[in-house]
Amino acid sequence: MESLKSYRRLLCALAVAGSLLPSERAAAEGTVPPTAGTQSPVQRGQYLADAADCVSCHTRPGAQPFSGGVAFDTPFGRLYSSNITPDNATGIGAWSAADFRRAMQSGVAANGDHLFPAFPYPSFTKVSDADAAALYAFLRAVKPAAYNPPKNDVLLSQRWALRIWNAMFFQEGRFSPDAAKSGEWNRGAYLVEGLGHCGACHTPRNLFMAESAGKEYAGGTLKERVSGSESRDWSAVNLTSSKGGLAAWSVEDLAKYLATGFSRRAGTFGPMNDVIVNSLKKLSADDVHAMAVYLKSLPAQDSPGGVTPEQASAGASIYKDRCEKCHAASGRGGLFSGPALAGSAVVQAPDPASLINVIVYGPETPKEVSFGGWDTMKPYGTVLDDSQVAAVSNYVRGSWGNVGGPVSADQVRRQR
Repeated sequence: MESLKSYRRLLCALAVAGSLLPSERAAAEGTVPPTAGTQSPVQRGQYLADAADCVSCHTRPGAQPFSGGVAFDTPFGRLYSSNITPDNATGIGAWSAADFRRAMQSGVAANGDHLFPAFPYPSFTKVSDADAAALYAFLRAVKPAAYNPPKNDVLLSQRWALRIWNAMFFQEGRFSPDAAKSGEWNRGAYLVEGLGHCGACHTPRNLFMAESAGKEYAGGTLKERVSGSESRDWSAVNLTSSKGGLAAWSVEDLAKYLATGFSRRAGTFGPMNDVIVNSLKKLSADDVHAMAVYLKSLPAQDSPGGVTPEQASAGASIYKDRCEKCHAASGRGGLFSGPALAGSAVVQAPDPASLINVIVYGPETPKEVSFGGWDTMKPYGTVLDDSQVAAVSNYVRGSWGNVGGPVSADQVRRQR
């Protein structure tokens, strides 16, 4: 999806750095962990490319890594990711380090074209010059691929409009540490806001597809290509400390989920599968923990919701028959049965698309992730009709103190 984000203004970092220990200073300045200091620029760049999940967006199924051609459906048409291998004719082989840094931090290609924010330069603008140089070194070392992605839809060829969009919604500037916070918090902020570009999916959009100011990390909606021309809506959960977000999660719950794809609170499915498998599982434990620390510090962003007791009660019998064995009558799940639904960010997401998908299609767990027994949930799409899926969704969204909004049969039908 288009990744469009508003940012803080650049602050003075020198005073901050002077107040930190050496290891904290490296973290706050956005470098790789101090333990990786002996890495070559290429090795360091590979780690940073993993942190940014470059391979997921720049590798179409079955193709050479980073050769581009992944299709993204937007309200303005379909666009395709670029080839970022060092092929001179079709990739970035002719780009200089300065060209690459300008693309990362300013959203401008080597030929002067403005890049669409599907390449998340509104987040990558926070990446330090040193880390941009390391990423460039890594991408120069991957195998070149001669491949031209398909052309974007006509409306998305009007790059002149990006000058206006940038003036309205893009603020360039490197990450600036917060002197009042720890080095770990600053490292987490750098990864979440910059390389990880988490806000790209987890923040709602305005009419111009920019992230809505004042609603950072409150949850968003995105599309994922299923096959051919078919796409499916997904909801990205509220990552703030609201009751409908991560309030029930501990830092340890969140760190375990990010590092492994599951915890007692949730298991990965949908678009998060690629993020977990291609990115977060490859990061150091310290970096994952830092991200969890930062995310748990985000101020609550509440979303309107509220299933009525009448709406919830309509799905009680379905839950008892189909769900209670694994998720328990209390909604708290079990160690080897199912994740907790009470306090679940997926269950309470402002948009119920992901909840509907997991009921209808099952979790579709990637082979690289094992939930220890409860990744075997079967799909109920052929067992329950639209009204029944909506009813059980309302039950879990309105029970055990959950605050999700109501789900209609029509919403379920659109997800089929």
